Amino acid sequence: MTIQATLVTDGSSDTVLLPIIRWLFGQLSPTPVELHWGDLRGLPQSPRKLAQRLACAVEMYPCQILLVHRDAENQAADHRYREVGAAVGEANLTGLPHVCVVPVRMQEAWLLLSEAALREAAGRPSGTIPLGLPPVNAWETIADPKSVLRQALVVASGAKGRRAQRFNPSKRAHRLADLVDDWSVLRQLPSFQRLERDARAAFVSLGLPLHL
Repeated sequence: MTIQATLVTDGSSDTVLLPIIRWLFGQLSPTPVELHWGDLRGLPQSPRKLAQRLACAVEMYPCQILLVHRDAENQAADHRYREVGAAVGEANLTGLPHVCVVPVRMQEAWLLLSEAALREAAGRPSGTIPLGLPPVNAWETIADPKSVLRQALVVASGAKGRRAQRFNPSKRAHRLADLVDDWSVLRQLPSFQRLERDARAAFVSLGLPLHL
């Protein structure tokens, strides 16, 4: 048996979360999970309200587990959880196990874990320029993790002048997510701990076996 899961995000750049969630699911259960991004870009008119987006995503990508990504940004994480819960109810999806994916403050904070992968993603795996990456216990207090990640990628690339202008940090961030095969350091973060608890609860609700 393979479980279908659908991830709804704010935009295409947030698909960097897919490798992280696939890794987490593999850690939780031996049951295969086929994870899809709820891509709504092909619709004639993209729904704006979260509840409408969830309803459309589930219709287009039927699933047994719905994952909803919302960056905390300047809101308290609990506010985002309540927001998602209300949208799930409004979309009449309360019978479908849902899992909130709420990095603090942005999902880029979860991509700062591996200097080696970051250097490789930037195109200079043997580079030695100091990147100034913050320690893991500071990731959730960074005001703008997106800027920190992008700057680290640019520095790691060694790009200067026009080459620096052509450098695409967003594309490299996706490459970075695909290069990491062990996300266990994220378990030190309260936001990821909550994601893992909620994902485990979703598996339990479906009667799926769990790893010991």
